[in-house]
Amino acid sequence: MKVIRTVAVLRDALGEPRARGERIGLVPTMGALHAGHVALLDEAREACDVVVASLFVNAAQFDAAEDLARYPRDEAADGRVAEAAGVDILFAPSADELYPDLFETWVEPGSLATVLEGSARPGHFRGVATVCTKLFSIVQPSVAYFGQKDAQQVAVVRRVVADLNLSLEVAAVPTVRDPDGLALSSRNGFLSPAERASALALPRALGAGVAADRDGTDPVGAARAVLDAEGGLTVDYVALADFDGPTLVAAVRVGTVRLIDNARLA
Repeated sequence: MKVIRTVAVLRDALGEPRARGERIGLVPTMGALHAGHVALLDEAREACDVVVASLFVNAAQFDAAEDLARYPRDEAADGRVAEAAGVDILFAPSADELYPDLFETWVEPGSLATVLEGSARPGHFRGVATVCTKLFSIVQPSVAYFGQKDAQQVAVVRRVVADLNLSLEVAAVPTVRDPDGLALSSRNGFLSPAERASALALPRALGAGVAADRDGTDPVGAARAVLDAEGGLTVDYVALADFDGPTLVAAVRVGTVRLIDNARLA
């Protein structure tokens, strides 16, 4: 696995495989790689000739309420995970490489980015859309892989790709969960044992919502009832959204940790 830190060197490294017509897959990450990321890398490895994983903590997508400083960073550990998953190139640029002095061009996504996570985290999807567009321009992948856990992010990125006529496929990989049902997230490591027990109400609530929808009753109400019954968390929202299909989405706060999850409805 090659570790590359500059745009120029990465473009040069991809020149030959692109000229040979090889299929390039991109997995954008902010590091703290876990089994959910490995699922993305596995999908890319299966379908592509060259797998590029980016490793970049994008400050532009954090809002003032989030602690950017405590986001987990361990490039050596992430490199080992990426190499074991068959990544060909790990692109690990500095902040100055992607956001140099005088940088002032931002990708402003539309109405899809203003609701739910967009409302709770102003500017978040602007940061996501901008860094993803930059990565798409730099790598020029055939396909980019994202986790379905971030359903709104997938929908926003797909809208950006369509609106800007970018030539790539956006693939969503199913959410990976721990045996207890909690969706994998770098934030889970901040939960105490008691907080994790409370957080398990989130997947239970989504399951109740899916069951209610199948029975022809209110999925939002069913999910909300489960969350409201759990005293160890605060509900940010529970809603139905059209994220490439009807999707039950929820966000909760457990202590200082904010968790999101979703379930696709039939």
